[in-house]
Amino acid sequence: MVPTHWKVVVDALDPHAQADFWAAALGYEVEDNSPLIEQLLAAGAVPEDVLTRHRDRRAWRTAAAVRHPDDPYDPASGAGLGRRLLFNQVPEPKPAAKNRLHLDLHPAAGRRAEETARLTAAGATVLRQVREQGGEWTIMADPEGNEFCVH
Repeated sequence: MVPTHWKVVVDALDPHAQADFWAAALGYEVEDNSPLIEQLLAAGAVPEDVLTRHRDRRAWRTAAAVRHPDDPYDPASGAGLGRRLLFNQVPEPKPAAKNRLHLDLHPAAGRRAEETARLTAAGATVLRQVREQGGEWTIMADPEGNEFCVH
């Protein structure tokens, strides 16, 4: 069986702000879709109202993505072909319930406190510290309230 290509998709009120946060959190790159967008505009295939400007370039209004800097990507579209997170705009905020899926971040050994401080400065919130027989980690929330852990 050939492995299935996949990406994690996150609902977001502001997909571009979420992409900026997660790019900073993970050391990923915000995808630049402007070459494809310019092509589609020139061909009359998309209207201006589906676009916005972000980081001084045209971008999709309701979607943004980040990709691992070492993974391949399609230069014609800017879309990553490996590890990536896609943020799609939705009209409602995250429900108050706990996430059914979350990311675990693993900084270098002994750097959890430093990483937690860095992520807090980038817009995350510390929800609580966990100390159990199996280990220690910090539960945090991104700027839109999506929980993740720092181990």
